[in-house]
Amino acid sequence: MSKVFVNIGLSLDGYMAPEGMAIENWDRPEYKDWGAKWGAMMSWILELQYFRENLKFGPGGETGPVNDMFRYTMERSGASIMGKRMFEQGEVSWPEEAPFHTSVYVLTHEKREPWARPGGTTFYFVNDGPESALEQARESAGGRDIRISGGANVIQQYLNLGVIEELEIALAPVMFGGGRRLFENLREPVPQFRIDQVLHNPAATHLRYVR
Repeated sequence: MSKVFVNIGLSLDGYMAPEGMAIENWDRPEYKDWGAKWGAMMSWILELQYFRENLKFGPGGETGPVNDMFRYTMERSGASIMGKRMFEQGEVSWPEEAPFHTSVYVLTHEKREPWARPGGTTFYFVNDGPESALEQARESAGGRDIRISGGANVIQQYLNLGVIEELEIALAPVMFGGGRRLFENLREPVPQFRIDQVLHNPAATHLRYVR
């Protein structure tokens, strides 16, 4: 049976994304540093061997437990779910061969035909809610796990549905001071997790929580 899990980066003060994180805000003075903040939070992933291989950045990169963890996360994923905001930012920044290599279900009110990319990624645009997206993801995952990729609002919706079984959080030692928090808008009963694994390197502490 497929498990439903979250895999994200998080700032030390609890934000998934800094204030104003959007491509259209790249040159706006009040949000000029969002790229640097996000880059600092995700710096741990950029040097991993498996990440470099997956995005075809060339040979090299760090090996070891964190690289193995990231490889496991990607290889266990049979389908992903994300929100429209995350998709729109990725649409203009992912390489032609998007890094998922599975079906990806995008929660949106926009009607759009499926968008197939080289390498096995196809984006499907779901207009009838998170439950429908999860049902479709389970059907396409072939017994592999379902990754809830983000953003924060989408993860909160699935936490409130009580379906998330694991949280994988890369907690980076950076402060945003504002932005989109992960743990907001949660309804009672709040899901309870226990620590399953902790790994760390100088750039992040990698925490896995399970139900």
